[in-house]
Amino acid sequence: MSGKIVQTAGREQLGEFSPMFAHLNDDVLFGEVWNEEAISVKTKCIITVVSLMASGITDSSLGYHLMNAKKNGVTKEEIGAIITHATMYVGWPRGWAVFRMAKEIWNETEPELTEKDKYQNTIFFPIGEPNDAFAQYFVGQSYLAPLSMQQVPMFNVTFEPGCRNNWHIHHAVSGGGQMLICVGGRGYYREWGKDAIEMIPGTVINIPANIKHWHGAAADSWFSHIAVEVPGEEGKTEWLEPVSDEDYGNLQ
Repeated sequence: MSGKIVQTAGREQLGEFSPMFAHLNDDVLFGEVWNEEAISVKTKCIITVVSLMASGITDSSLGYHLMNAKKNGVTKEEIGAIITHATMYVGWPRGWAVFRMAKEIWNETEPELTEKDKYQNTIFFPIGEPNDAFAQYFVGQSYLAPLSMQQVPMFNVTFEPGCRNNWHIHHAVSGGGQMLICVGGRGYYREWGKDAIEMIPGTVINIPANIKHWHGAAADSWFSHIAVEVPGEEGKTEWLEPVSDEDYGNLQ
């Protein structure tokens, strides 16, 4: 908890029934005593937990103050030592009762991040949803996030490690083609008959219409690029054969 401590539970629950009790709870106990600066809020949390434990109180009020203690920096190791020490003086059954509550509060664990989540935290644009509509044209898993469908269509395309799309051609009678702007990870772009170009964040690839090519992630890295669809006359994409494992393996 940071800043001035404010409590309104007294007035919300007992304001009409007992205004004086509500005043003492909200204004005196929390408003003055908890905001008194001679000892830290963390220390006050510890004193409060031990006081309630010594009184045999293991209801929601103790739960509130245990959560308050955690919020104000009491670690799992510290609360374990505090409850153990107090148990020596206030009794074993009370120690067990408080440990059951503390275990639930301090054993809260955040879900472990997936590799996809970890990678998402490294790039600005969203990864999007699985690219199921085009899955047949990819080796491995890819994702698609539309960024703009106005003026010039733009998509963020993300490839899991080792994923690449098939050889393909963006046909157009005039204009057309595609631009790729790498925004995360490491991957490759390759035109038919030419060496592959490594793509890292900031790499920009201009793909003319009617050029056979492919692009995808390195074997050991996620990879994202923004695909910019260049307007053209009678534009269409022709999907061709997959990139062979042998050809792809020679790039690593």
